[in-house]
Amino acid sequence: MTKVITYGTFDLLHKGHVRLLKRAKELGDDLTVCVSTDEFNAEKGKKAYTSYEDRKYVLEAIRYVDHVIPENNWDQKIKDVVDNNIDIFVMGDDWEGKFDFLKDYCKVVYLPRTEGISTSKIKKDLGLTDEDDWKK
Repeated sequence: MTKVITYGTFDLLHKGHVRLLKRAKELGDDLTVCVSTDEFNAEKGKKAYTSYEDRKYVLEAIRYVDHVIPENNWDQKIKDVVDNNIDIFVMGDDWEGKFDFLKDYCKVVYLPRTEGISTSKIKKDLGLTDEDDWKK
């Protein structure tokens, strides 16, 4: 069995997210998605529109996803890979090279982003560029 893992916030779930999950799942038999918690997002200076529990709930309903676990900090990736016997680590190519340190533990794959869609673009298109505006 080939085990795959990917990470993200997965806020305002859209086609690009689903395509990433589908392509990640196609690389193996078992896909674990590690989702940034609300607390970790706060540390990163980000605030998701949807709570961690709601994002986890939605991801668990997607047929490509086998497991959803919390991402609590930047440094847990090696431990996640080792503890879950991961064979392939997947991220969008906007992170190209940033996770190459994991190559000592598993294969690292950067997948192309879906053109024309992103959570940032959705927020901008809706006029929700000020975080305070979209959290009301």
